[in-house]
Amino acid sequence: MNEADKSAIIEMALSDHVSFDTIKLEYGLSEKEVVALMRSNLKTGSYRAWRKRVAEFGARRATYK
Repeated sequence: MNEADKSAIIEMALSDHVSFDTIKLEYGLSEKEVVALMRSNLKTGSYRAWRKRVAEFGARRATYK
């Protein structure tokens, strides 16, 4: 995977409007693979904040991430 693809996936994952299903359709990465990519490319605090936001939104919306 090239840097442009990684950057696009990270941007999509950080967006509150793009689901893991959309990322899978476009790039073929599962939710676990996206989470691993985010963990390895974000600072620890940014990663934790992202996971917290995903968990909170996911609990409120049926189809979030």
